[in-house]
Amino acid sequence: MTKAVVLLSGGLDSTTTLAMALADGCEVTAISFRYGQRHTRELRSAEDVCKHYGVDHVVIDLNLSSFRSALTREELDVPMDREGELDQQIPITYVPARNIIFMSIAAGLCESVDADRIYIGANVVDYSGYPDCRPEFFEAFQEMINKGTQAGVEGRPIRIMTPILDMSKADIVRKGKELDAPLHLTWSCYNGGDLACGHCDSCRLRLKGFEEAGYRDEIGYE
Repeated sequence: MTKAVVLLSGGLDSTTTLAMALADGCEVTAISFRYGQRHTRELRSAEDVCKHYGVDHVVIDLNLSSFRSALTREELDVPMDREGELDQQIPITYVPARNIIFMSIAAGLCESVDADRIYIGANVVDYSGYPDCRPEFFEAFQEMINKGTQAGVEGRPIRIMTPILDMSKADIVRKGKELDAPLHLTWSCYNGGDLACGHCDSCRLRLKGFEEAGYRDEIGYE
């Protein structure tokens, strides 16, 4: 059986990606990060999703709280009801180099558990303008791990899998429903708490996706 490491934030996209990796027949190890984010509500969802599927869950502790982002710095406000197309500018919720760091650690975990795939739920259709969610980033990163890992130089390259990269948020919701993914356990809001805010970029994209897909989002909103 093919082994895969799946980056799992606990959100809609990463949970659907995990469901797709399992549907591909992979034996999955999920990896999440406690990186100094302002809240860990999403990590609770990641844990719940892993328990739902019965997959191994590795949580890595980092401290990126010195990085300038509204997701790591209390003095920076998360944008609410941002106007215009959400992919036209890089918002303050961007965590500098986060995917570079996370993908590097995922590659190391792949070599440690003999996995040959990294699944990541990056998306370039309905997203918030992050530069590390683009195809050219993953193409460059693939080249890097081909040359910078033992697996790569020995001819056993670790493949980066981005199965939802070109899907709309509505299509991601439909795929999650098709695979019976536990979308009711997921959390996408940039703010913590018991209820999602409904106004940050992530909530707005999520709500738009469920509406266009013709489904009701089962999580609670303020």
